Amino acid sequence: MTSTSIVSWIRSRIQSIVSPRRGELREKRASLSVLYAEREQLPRFVQESAVAMRYLELLGPLAWEQLPARNLAWPAPGPVIPLPAFCAAYLVKLEQHLVSMGQLRTFLVEHPALLWVLGFHLTPSPRFAWGFDGNASLPTQRHLTRMLRSMPNSVCQILLDSTVSLLQAELSAHDICLGDAISLDTKHILAWVRENNPKEFVPQRFNKEKQPKGDPDCRLGFKARHNHSPRTDPTSSPPTPTQEGKPASQRKADGEYLWGYASGVVATKVPQWGEFVLAELTLPLNTPDAAYFFPLLEQVERRLGYKPRFAALDGAFDAFYIYEYFHASGGFAAVPWADRPSHRKSFSTAGLPLCAAGLPMPLKSTFHKRSACLVPHQCARYACPLLFPEPSGQSCPIHRSNWGKGGCLTTLPLSPGTQVRHELDRSSPAYKEIYRQRTATERINSQATALGIERPKLRNGQAIANLNSLLYVLINLRALHRIRSHSTLSDPQLQSR
Repeated sequence: MTSTSIVSWIRSRIQSIVSPRRGELREKRASLSVLYAEREQLPRFVQESAVAMRYLELLGPLAWEQLPARNLAWPAPGPVIPLPAFCAAYLVKLEQHLVSMGQLRTFLVEHPALLWVLGFHLTPSPRFAWGFDGNASLPTQRHLTRMLRSMPNSVCQILLDSTVSLLQAELSAHDICLGDAISLDTKHILAWVRENNPKEFVPQRFNKEKQPKGDPDCRLGFKARHNHSPRTDPTSSPPTPTQEGKPASQRKADGEYLWGYASGVVATKVPQWGEFVLAELTLPLNTPDAAYFFPLLEQVERRLGYKPRFAALDGAFDAFYIYEYFHASGGFAAVPWADRPSHRKSFSTAGLPLCAAGLPMPLKSTFHKRSACLVPHQCARYACPLLFPEPSGQSCPIHRSNWGKGGCLTTLPLSPGTQVRHELDRSSPAYKEIYRQRTATERINSQATALGIERPKLRNGQAIANLNSLLYVLINLRALHRIRSHSTLSDPQLQSR
């Protein structure tokens, strides 16, 4: 050690001995969970603060003791801000609709009781009646921003775990099983880059090889207005046009290219109670929607302790493995048919696909498909029953055009989900009932948009992922507060008081 470092160390030790008040403030501090359980023992200046008590009521039920005290990946020198205090403060920022970390810092300084409740390390000062200097106790705006982009997302997931557990406990008291039917959707997020500004000239704006300088993690993706278009029967004649045709330059596009991210969310709807978030994941915008399925369902199973039986998804999730997942759980997935109508097959009692003439097609060969697919799987190739395994001498009863080329040949994934996908009755009342769950993700996305998920003023993928996770935590906390308020009002013992 150099002489300078030795002197600094001695000064810090002397300061800790001479000024014990700082240590006393830290020893008396407790987590939000403990403060919430012991609200009657809070200091008087905290109990008299309506803002502090309101946020203690909102944030206190979470399992704050499960969060690590600090990020071990951060270097030891410098200010050490407790992760629970930072996460709680950022939830306050979202609830107050504060735009920047500077506004959050100002809000906390103006409400010292809330600063005391959140758990920041306090700097003693005799100049204030509450005994500490709020401005000196808070880190700088720049350090708060640094914490958001360097904090591991697993910390935010712990809080989301806690909200789901709390919702399960509240709804189980009313004999409600949370998450038996779910819905999954993605929400686009625009990166804060000049390439997304239509008023600014940017050469090769949508060249995916030219990464925007403003955000190194965003990716170019296509935001479709819908995931599948209704197709008419290919055997029927097209309808007569009712208006003049338009050139391609004047036609309305089916979507637009954007630089950014997408937030995948799994939600469930409970009638009379609302919608709740069960899982979330933020990935670059060029990620296919179906790639969110298995990571999100893994979170759902871990949080609920069981697999959901039913799901309502849009046409982007029309894949055999999605049907197979819910079929194995004892239910089904309500997903619109997104392929050509002519590709839809019927099956025999033995599970063989039927050709256009209604004859079972025998299995000719199998192979493994490992490319051009999200999930590697085994495929089966079925041949014409009149030509395989031996020619029967009969001709095609419907005179198919490919009869002279070896007859019909069909390739399908060798999975139970394939038959379920093709034979699912999408006009049945059960299908329509489950498909109404789609409104759960739509309403959650609407709440997230109101909280600013669509256009975050951030330039880092990790920061945006943490923002989204805390945003969904807040949505669940609001739902939990509504449930408890409703339960309190409906309790006859409380009404009689």
